[in-house]
Amino acid sequence: MKKAPGEEPDETLTVTPPKKWAAGVPAVAHALEYSLEETSAARAGQTLLTMNQVDGIDCPGCAWADPAPGHRHRNEYCENGAKHINDEATTRRVTAAFFREHPVSDLARRSDAWLNQQGRLTEPMVKRPGSDHYEPISWNDAFALMAGELTSLGSPDEAVFYTSGRAGNEAAFTLQLFARALGTNNLPDCSNMCHESSGYALHETLGTGKGTVSLHDLHHADLIFLVGQNPGSNHPRQLSALEQAKRNGARVIAVNPLPEAGLRRFKNPQKPSGVVGRGTRIADRFLHIRGGGDLALFQGLNRLLLEAEDARPGEVLDHDFIRADTSGFEEFAAHVRGVDWDDVLAATGLRREEIEQVRDEVLRSERVVVCWAMGITQHKHAVSTIREFVNFLLLRGNVGRAGTGACPVRGHSNVQGDRTMGIWERMPDTFLDALRDEFGFEPPRAHGLDSVNAIRAMREGRVRFFLGLAGNFVRATPDSAVTEKAMRTCRLTAHISTKLNRSHTVCGETALILPTLGRTERDVQASGEQFVTVENSMSEVHTSRGRLRPASPLLLSEIAILSRLARRTLGDTPDIPWERFEADYGVIRDRISRVVPGLHDYNRRVTRPGGIPLTNPVNEGVYANDAGKALFTRNAFEAPRAPEGHLLLQTLRSHDQWNTVPYTSNDRYRGIHGSRRVVLVHPDDMTTLGLTAEQNVDLISVWPDAVERRAEDFRVIPYPTARGCAAAYYPETNVLVPLDSVAEGSNQPTYKAVVVRLEPATTATGAGGEHGDDGLTGSTGVTRGV
Repeated sequence: MKKAPGEEPDETLTVTPPKKWAAGVPAVAHALEYSLEETSAARAGQTLLTMNQVDGIDCPGCAWADPAPGHRHRNEYCENGAKHINDEATTRRVTAAFFREHPVSDLARRSDAWLNQQGRLTEPMVKRPGSDHYEPISWNDAFALMAGELTSLGSPDEAVFYTSGRAGNEAAFTLQLFARALGTNNLPDCSNMCHESSGYALHETLGTGKGTVSLHDLHHADLIFLVGQNPGSNHPRQLSALEQAKRNGARVIAVNPLPEAGLRRFKNPQKPSGVVGRGTRIADRFLHIRGGGDLALFQGLNRLLLEAEDARPGEVLDHDFIRADTSGFEEFAAHVRGVDWDDVLAATGLRREEIEQVRDEVLRSERVVVCWAMGITQHKHAVSTIREFVNFLLLRGNVGRAGTGACPVRGHSNVQGDRTMGIWERMPDTFLDALRDEFGFEPPRAHGLDSVNAIRAMREGRVRFFLGLAGNFVRATPDSAVTEKAMRTCRLTAHISTKLNRSHTVCGETALILPTLGRTERDVQASGEQFVTVENSMSEVHTSRGRLRPASPLLLSEIAILSRLARRTLGDTPDIPWERFEADYGVIRDRISRVVPGLHDYNRRVTRPGGIPLTNPVNEGVYANDAGKALFTRNAFEAPRAPEGHLLLQTLRSHDQWNTVPYTSNDRYRGIHGSRRVVLVHPDDMTTLGLTAEQNVDLISVWPDAVERRAEDFRVIPYPTARGCAAAYYPETNVLVPLDSVAEGSNQPTYKAVVVRLEPATTATGAGGEHGDDGLTGSTGVTRGV
C-alpha cells in the first residue's frame, strides 16, 4: 500500500521470484486499488469507461494504437493506463498553503513518488530571486514576467522551449509557431531521449521518420520480432495485439537482455482464458542477448540469409523488389558477408545454432515485422542497429506489403504527434516554407538545440530562458548533476504542469509553475467546449475530449497559456490570431490543415470514428530520402564492451512507474518489492565480482573524463540478466549517464550502455534511510573530480 501524501514511501526491500506471466486478475486488482486511492469510484468509472473510446479520453500514457471503432472492448485500457489516468484525476490538491509549509529546499530532498503524490497543482506560483519559497502570482503577472524576460534576451536563441508527449497536437503546433515567430528553432522534446535514433535511421533508409505498420499488419504477420522492449510494463496493450497475431498463426521472437514476464505469457483479463486459463504464450523463441548486441545479431542473421540465397538461388531474397525499390544492395552484401562469426557470438552471447534457428523461422515466413523500443535506441550504435533492421526487412521485401514493416514502439502518448506538428529543432524547409506562406513571417532556418545540446548551452551560459510544456525535463535527461547545475544558470525557468515533479525544485533565478488542465478535464473556452487531437504510434490522428470538472477554477489550458504568452511577447507582429486560437481550437486545426501534409480538411475528418490515418509513403512505394529508394546501408560492426571487473548497465523503469514518476516502490513482475534502490546482476557475475545477495553497493560509471559519477547505496539482487550486464531503475541512475555519451548521428543519450563498477557502499543506510542531500532518490547526484 502507498503511504499517505505527507509521508515518504517505505523502503523495506523484499524479493520474490520473477513472474512468468503478465496481466490477469492481479492487473485488474492493482489498477482498481491505485485508482480508488487517488479518486472516487464515480470519477474512476467516468475516466475508465471513456478511455480510448471514440470521442473519449485518449490514454495519456503510451502511444499504442486503438482497435478500429466497433472492435474496441468496453474496457479498452491496461493496468498502467488506468493508474496513469486516475493519477491525473486525483482529488488531492497542492495549494498556496502547501508551498508556505514546504520551501524549495525541502521539496528538493523529496522523492519523485512523494512529489507526485501531493496532488494536482491549483494556481500559478513564482519563486523570486533569493527566495526559498514559491508564492502565488496572478496569471497576468506571470505572463508579464515571462514576456519581459523574452523581450530582453540578446537573441531569441537564448530561449529554449521543451515539449513532452503529454501535449496535444494543437498545443504543440502553437508552441512551435510561437518559438519560430520569436525567432528560434530551440525546440527539444522527449523524442530526443527515446526514439531520436529511430527517426534518424528510418528517414535515411526509407525516407520517413515513422514506423510503417498498422495494427492490421501486426495481426497478420507470420513472424514478429520484439527487440529491446518490454511490452508487459511499458505498452501493455501491445500484448492484446500480439495475442491476436498469435491466434492468426504468427510466431514471435523476443530479443532482450532480461526475460520479461510479458514476453513469456499473457493472461488477457478481458477474456475467460486470461482469468481462469493459462493465457497465451507470446514468445516462441527468446534470445537472451547481451546488451547492445542487436547490431551483431542482425548482421549475422543477414549474412545467413545471403548464404541461404547462395545455396538456393532465387528462392530466398526478393530480387524483383531489390532491383525496383532499393539502392546499395551490392555494397551492403559485400560488407555483411565479411562479418566475423566470432565477433557476432562474443557481442551477442548467443550460440550460432540459436541464430541459425532464427534464420529458419525467417525462411518459413512470408510476412515479417520488426518491433523495437528504447533497448535499441539508447546505444551509441543505435542508428546503425536500426539501419541493419531495415537491411533485414529489405532482403525479403518485408516493407510496403500487408503484414510487414518496421515498428518503433513509442512510449509516450503524443510524442509522434508533436513531431508532425513541427516540434523538432531541425524541421525541413518544406515545413518552414509552409509556415511562412500561411502566417506571413520568415521562420528561422538555422537548426536549433535538442535536449543534450540545450543542457550544454545552459551550462555555458548561452540560454537564459527555459519553458517546459508538460514533462519533467530534469529527471528525463542524463548526467543529473550537470543538468541541474545547468538549469540553475537560467534567469527564468517555467513549467506548464499538472502535478509537482523534480523539475520544479531545480530553479532558475526566477521560477514559475504554470498549472494546466489535464487531458481528463473539460476544456471550455469562449466558443464552447473543446477537444484536442493526438497521433498514435501507427500514425492515426484522433480526438481526445476531457470529462471531469477541472481541478481548480484557476487552471488554464496549455493552448491558453501559450497563446497569452505569445500575444504578450509578440503583440500583433507577426499577424497571428493568438486570441482566436485560445477561443476555438478549430481555428488552430484550420491553420494546421494548410501547413501539415495529410491533414487537409482536419476539423471534419478528425471527428469521424477512428480519426485520420496518415498515409505512409513507404507503403505506396515512395521513398522521400536522398536516394529516392529504400537504402541498404553498410554498418560498421560495433558492440559495447565492459572492461574486466565492470558491467554494462541499462537503466529501465519498473512496472509501477510511468516515465520519470514511480507510483510505488514495487516492480512485481521482476519480483522487487518495497525499494527501487536495487541493481540486478547475474549470479555468475556476482560470484566473479565477489558480491553477495542484497549487499549495499555504490554504482560508479566509467567515462573518459576526469569526473566520477556515483549512485550511492543500492542493493545487489541476483537476477537472470545476460552475463556481463546489469540493470537499475531510472531516473535514479540517470546521474550515471554522461552528457557526452550519445548515439552517433541522433545525439540520443545512451541510457542502455553505461559501463559501471560496483563498490561497497560508502554511505550505506540499509533499505530505508534518506540518501544524499540533493533530492536525487537513489543517488547522491554528486560529480566528483578524480
